[in-house]
Amino acid sequence: MPIYEFTPEQIRKLDETAFQDVGLKERSDLQRLLRQQIEVVAEDVLVISEEFGEWDESRRRIDILGIDREANLVVFELKRSEDGGHMELQAIRYAAMVSTMTFERALQVYEDYLRRSNIEEEAKTRLLEFLGWDEPDEDQFAQDVRIVLVSADFSKELTTSVLWLNDQGLDVRCVRLKPYSDGERTLVDVQQVIPLPEAMEYTVQIRAKGELQRIDREDKSSRHRLREEFWTSLLEISNRETPLFSNRSPSRDHWLSAGIGISHVHVSYVILKHGSRVEFNIVSTEAEWNKRVFDALEAKKDAIERAFGDGLEWRRKSDQKQSMICASLPTGGYRDSKETWHETQATMVEAMVRLEAAFRPHLNELRD
Repeated sequence: MPIYEFTPEQIRKLDETAFQDVGLKERSDLQRLLRQQIEVVAEDVLVISEEFGEWDESRRRIDILGIDREANLVVFELKRSEDGGHMELQAIRYAAMVSTMTFERALQVYEDYLRRSNIEEEAKTRLLEFLGWDEPDEDQFAQDVRIVLVSADFSKELTTSVLWLNDQGLDVRCVRLKPYSDGERTLVDVQQVIPLPEAMEYTVQIRAKGELQRIDREDKSSRHRLREEFWTSLLEISNRETPLFSNRSPSRDHWLSAGIGISHVHVSYVILKHGSRVEFNIVSTEAEWNKRVFDALEAKKDAIERAFGDGLEWRRKSDQKQSMICASLPTGGYRDSKETWHETQATMVEAMVRLEAAFRPHLNELRD
């Protein structure tokens, strides 16, 4: 589809051109410019690496690697050619290679990218802010890998392959960058051609429905069963040491909470894939009350931490209706060998007993 300029005197057709004809190179120009403004081809994506290729026995590199707001990895493959070559095959290889990436590994990759790019930002803070998380969540990280193919045009062979891949449940998008010449200026028409923008919402709904059906067939996934099994055995230990959780049943969630005798205040066990913690939570729709309670406790921070026997993490969360005081523990998680579970559970219970004892003397003041 040609591009026209409308003026008061005439409608002028702009001349189509090619990136190589206007001196724009694939890596040093297109890739460099897009990494700085990735929203041109994909909204709500944070670039965490360029030329990423840290895997054994392969010299292949991902042009641009990003993360979207849903914590999915996004692989960008760029070509300035008129047909896209075999970029879909390359991108599938790359997606498979990064599919097992953890949050901690992604953080290392992002730190390296910021350092090489001379960007003075704290990687963990920036990444958590982008995802809208207060802390890393390995269970929700990189549940899927999206692919974005960017080229001056796409062959029929390539588009047919991409349409079939999307029918199989992959998320592959084709974004066309068509350059036009206007004197000394180069204008670029940016169009997402697969899937068509007007069909995207329907496509996402169909894919989500299929994914839910798959999860149902797989009995709601193995992580739910593992968590429930973990909590079952933890509660056996916990109920011997403290009555706090005596009326709680095993859960499929990654946390298990119990009241502590004051409305809107509770303590929680939290188990992650490869770690754990215990928490003292203040949760109320009255944000002002929430922060007053937190501030009153923080004023006694030294005494509370002495009673607990170690330092605690004080998370006020000023813009939220929840605040938290917690201790991250040097343990394994529910994805680690079951042979390590008992030691992890015993450590969590022992920490919970100390946490409850550290806060217990201050509860009457909180009631007031």
